[in-house]
Amino acid sequence: MDNLFDFSGKVAMITGGSRGLGRSMALAFAERGADVVVTSRKIENCESVANEIKAMGRDALAYACHVGRWDELEQLVDAAYSRFGKVDILVNNAGMSPLYPKLSAVSEELFDKVVGVNLKGPYRLSALVGERMAQGDGGSIINVSSNAATSPSPNSEPYGACKAGINSLTLSLAHAWAPKVRVNCIQPGPFLTDISKAWDLEAFNRSAKTNIALQRGGEPEEVVGAALYLAGPTGSYTTGAVIRIDGGSR
Repeated sequence: MDNLFDFSGKVAMITGGSRGLGRSMALAFAERGADVVVTSRKIENCESVANEIKAMGRDALAYACHVGRWDELEQLVDAAYSRFGKVDILVNNAGMSPLYPKLSAVSEELFDKVVGVNLKGPYRLSALVGERMAQGDGGSIINVSSNAATSPSPNSEPYGACKAGINSLTLSLAHAWAPKVRVNCIQPGPFLTDISKAWDLEAFNRSAKTNIALQRGGEPEEVVGAALYLAGPTGSYTTGAVIRIDGGSR
């Protein structure tokens, strides 16, 4: 294995790791030698990915956690450090973007839930894990944003605002935890994950022909290269960066 992409002896924690981009990143780190903490809200989904990782000969911890609840995040971190003694890579991938018929239909409860999962949770988990990384051997934190952060569109107002916050938080945390911890952000465009099953794919494909340079949506595996770069020695001089992976979306 190329030493630049060898994660043997490393421990990666992936939120939203049971499907979509999170699953692809979890499997990619495991394939290259890392042990992985797979966390999402449903334990059975976490266990499914953890079993895939164990079949590769790596260790995995499946842990159910609601990222928007800070007490559960503290328990998650304690469980990870109890099992592995460290976390070298944290990927804040969990997110949610619920649909609503009109702006005034967004309740305070729904707004707070979107903020909790997409912004408050990544902040708190980065604080808990980043502090331990900085006190130890260092590490890498990778936030997952969205093109909605920089190209806001109708019907995703709370979500886009949170993701803009994630972009800002990335640079702030990069300075807060420097020099031992690098903090970067992947900003995906439209990816054909489970969420795309709710799309009008015919309309999406028509739009992609003119609004996306590569004229298609991304596949989950196409996020892996950026994650490996940011987490490993190839990204050793990269921190505070936001990397777009969106096929050249307008």
